[in-house]
Amino acid sequence: MPSLRFTKDHEWVRQEGDFAVIGITDYAQSQLGDVVYVELPEPGRHVEQGKEAAVVESAKAASEVYAPVTGEVVAVNDDIVADPAKVNADAMGEGWFIKIRLDDPKQLSAADRCRPPRHAGHSRGRVDRCAVRRSAAGRTA
Repeated sequence: MPSLRFTKDHEWVRQEGDFAVIGITDYAQSQLGDVVYVELPEPGRHVEQGKEAAVVESAKAASEVYAPVTGEVVAVNDDIVADPAKVNADAMGEGWFIKIRLDDPKQLSAADRCRPPRHAGHSRGRVDRCAVRRSAAGRTA
């Protein structure tokens, strides 16, 4: 069963073989408030761990979404571009942002259990050395 891993900046990443699906945590969407705009990269773009991969805007603020891992974007969630409120409705499932082909699957080798972060930390975009089981069964990008 795939597991979710979380960054200190409130991104989540779920490994699916040589691919990773990335989004923002439920906590992040709740802090943003009503999401009104999402900007996603074009498929084929290479994203770097810790660098900006997407942008999410709410009535309150705009925020960068940092890539927790390095790889090539192979899919984007056009549904959240058309209806950004889906991020608020299901941030950890149907509100996923991008799917990438991992350059190095070992970036996700941590296996310790933990909870998603409650507040922003200092390791921009880096995967926290912990993982938890997926909270929602059967969700894929």
